[in-house]
Amino acid sequence: MRNWKYVIAVAAIGLAAFLLYRTLSRYSLDQLVAAVTAVPGPRLLGAMGFAAASYLSLTLFDYLALHYVKRPLPYRQTALASFTALSLGHNIGLAALSSGAVRYRFYDRWGLKAAEVAKVIVFCGITVGLGLLVLGGAALMLRSGLAVEITGLTRPVVLALGAGCLALPTLYLILAAFVRKPLTIRRWSLEMPPLRLAIGQVLVGSVNFAFVAACLHQTLAAVADVAYPGVASVYVIANATALVSHVPGGLGVIESVVMYLLPQADLIGPLLVFRFVYFLVPLVLGSILLAVTELVYRRRAGAYVADGIGANA
Repeated sequence: MRNWKYVIAVAAIGLAAFLLYRTLSRYSLDQLVAAVTAVPGPRLLGAMGFAAASYLSLTLFDYLALHYVKRPLPYRQTALASFTALSLGHNIGLAALSSGAVRYRFYDRWGLKAAEVAKVIVFCGITVGLGLLVLGGAALMLRSGLAVEITGLTRPVVLALGAGCLALPTLYLILAAFVRKPLTIRRWSLEMPPLRLAIGQVLVGSVNFAFVAACLHQTLAAVADVAYPGVASVYVIANATALVSHVPGGLGVIESVVMYLLPQADLIGPLLVFRFVYFLVPLVLGSILLAVTELVYRRRAGAYVADGIGANA
């Protein structure tokens, strides 16, 4: 039972290293250097700042989720598990499974049961969906003209879709306020969180996607005159496509959608910088954290066993 947990840890680290190599191997060193240097320093720093803000807001997903299952942990532990899991999950694809496996690795050693970890994963997934709906709905409502242009739909349809996107989070909050019994849909059962946690989900989910869109906007603005709401609209479409396709890190999906919807400039460099800042740097940091954490806990476990043997002797 204990051995397969180590297998998960080693597999996650190995897969992360492979994804990093596979992504970077598509470009020469000159291309990577040129892409980064083509983006002005202030824009690059802005992108890095918004990426950091996004991952910081993602730690609140787990923070709220642990309160939802009534197993709160110190924030430093929550942040470690969240960042490590999501920095890998964003790149591996099938985020619920990949980041979920890493989350389980952390939360299991901190005393959570498998069922509680599963609830944490579902809660975080719902938070992602709520954030995507709010940002997408706001973008469709505020930039309906752009949405009409890039989707080919009529303005009434676009506005209706935007209103529908915003209506779902509103319905979620209403259910959280008044429903106390678990919601059952066929074999699925969902216990609604308290209203304050539901509000937190909507807020941090929306803020996270707003930060990611701002990170992308900083890189695109280096070569194209694009407004933030337009980039947010495009990112929502691209991210939704990536989530449906389950492609690791949305590799190729985000680039294809953005370049199709914003064809007025050469966006290869800025998109590569965005991927470098938002995906690859966290992937490297998350892989290092996972490896170091495994070594630390492995040594602690070994020391504990040695102390136990010595005491018995």
